[in-house]
Amino acid sequence: MIDERSVTTAPVTGLRERKKRRTRNALLRAALLLFLAQGYERTTVDEITDAVHVSQRTFFRYFANKEEVVFALQELVESRFVAELRARPAAEGPFEALRGAALAAWDTVEVALSEVVPVDLYMRSYRLIESTPALLAVHLRRSTELEERVSRLIGAREGLDVDVDPRPRVAVAAFCGVMRVTGRLWGRGEDTSVESIRRLTETYLDRIGPALNSSWRGSA
Repeated sequence: MIDERSVTTAPVTGLRERKKRRTRNALLRAALLLFLAQGYERTTVDEITDAVHVSQRTFFRYFANKEEVVFALQELVESRFVAELRARPAAEGPFEALRGAALAAWDTVEVALSEVVPVDLYMRSYRLIESTPALLAVHLRRSTELEERVSRLIGAREGLDVDVDPRPRVAVAAFCGVMRVTGRLWGRGEDTSVESIRRLTETYLDRIGPALNSSWRGSA
């Protein structure tokens, strides 16, 4: 016998969740556009809610503050990277797994981003973070927290205690340093595509070994 409640409530629940997602995405898009047009610090929550025709109460239902809006897409990208790292084959070495996860994340994140905002808007928001001192400070703090999380993931993959064996943190520090450099260089360039930052990431990651293990004299 069919449960009539499942027939009537399931579609309503799905519709409600889609409406919430649309509202959150609309607030995110409006906020980023305003931040880019007039600056992060000069933009108010009232201006964001007015652009979407919702109340402040609705805004705070989805975001604790403006800072959380800015880093919502960064969180999405970082989550994709961590998920890819967890899925890497156990036979891969630590750095091979980190490299593979980073490139795989860039290969798949464009679709995930485009479901929320235009990808170009995310790319421009990254530049906003790099050029806004208050946001850059938050970005560096979040990067440190992510670095520790990833170090512990690598330690668990290798069966090591990161508080005893320094190798996971050393490897992740080198990896994250390269990621910060490539992000900064990409942000200064003219090509703001996902393909561009992926290509730059791959090039720089592939230089870590030679840079650490060989003499630079007489080499290009």
